[in-house]
Amino acid sequence: MQFRYLGDSGLKVSELTFGNWLTHGSQVENDTATQCVRAALDVGISTFDTADVYANTQAEVVLGEALKGERRESLEIFTKVYGPTGPKGHNDTGLSRKHITESINGSLKRLQTDYVDLYQAHRYDVETPLEETMQTFADLVRQGKVLYIGVSEWNAQQLRDAAALAKELKIQLVSNQPEYSLLWRVIESEVVPASRELGISQIVWSPVAQGVLTGKYKKGQELPEGSRATDAKGGAGMIARWLKDDVLDAVAQLEPIASDLGLTQAQLSLAWVLQNDNVASAIIGASRPEQVTSNAEASGITLEPEVMSRIEAIFDGLAETDPSKTQMPPRREV
Repeated sequence: MQFRYLGDSGLKVSELTFGNWLTHGSQVENDTATQCVRAALDVGISTFDTADVYANTQAEVVLGEALKGERRESLEIFTKVYGPTGPKGHNDTGLSRKHITESINGSLKRLQTDYVDLYQAHRYDVETPLEETMQTFADLVRQGKVLYIGVSEWNAQQLRDAAALAKELKIQLVSNQPEYSLLWRVIESEVVPASRELGISQIVWSPVAQGVLTGKYKKGQELPEGSRATDAKGGAGMIARWLKDDVLDAVAQLEPIASDLGLTQAQLSLAWVLQNDNVASAIIGASRPEQVTSNAEASGITLEPEVMSRIEAIFDGLAETDPSKTQMPPRREV
């Protein structure tokens, strides 16, 4: 396992982060989830990403239990705040001082830790002043509950505004967590250049497009039993946008390239994401420990320019590149 610095900080993270969105506490039984975490540790993954909203707090609980007994100093534990985790009351969401303060306290208890290495604003809050949000984050840093600050799915201007306040408050805004894969490249034209300028890294989610880029879904064939595409708890809704004939035709063309390199399609897709020097880590999920072990082999792979060109030509015209597609939450009802 290789490691990269997160933003302009001195914090190193593993090139692959183990994430438990859509799995722990919902899609995968707790004992299997723990086995996946153990597999991640065995292959050298030290970075773990979750969020309070995943499985309505249960993903944090499962991760906390799975990491119990590990040397805390050897881990980087990330979580997020924004979405509702309680009865969805009027202060149960967003990035207000009240919600952030209550959320970090809950996350620390569930994760069984005194601090998180990275606390991320899960989405931009259009209704709370950014100054309030950043001041609250700064207070958490000074209290020792949070070491570094990150965000998720923020656009270039939002990153610039937050970075300016972080500098003024003397805290480190080091990361953004966007969706990024061969099929979803909306960060490349604006977010990545701004991030390089600001000293911010990307920790990318869905680098294999919810599993589509692994090649497990074939045009004209039944969906694999037990796959994310058959998960009625959330996975099926997310992956449906990629289960189209033109996308599946393109994905099939990755197979001979991967084979020539001695890689699986998942490893090839992960390696492609990691060629972007602004990506500090790619988040992998798993429903079985052997998936973690296999995907970990993508770390440290260098793809030659000719291979990169072949891969990207396959998805020319299919990949989404519009920077305005950066995910934004709707206005909250009062």
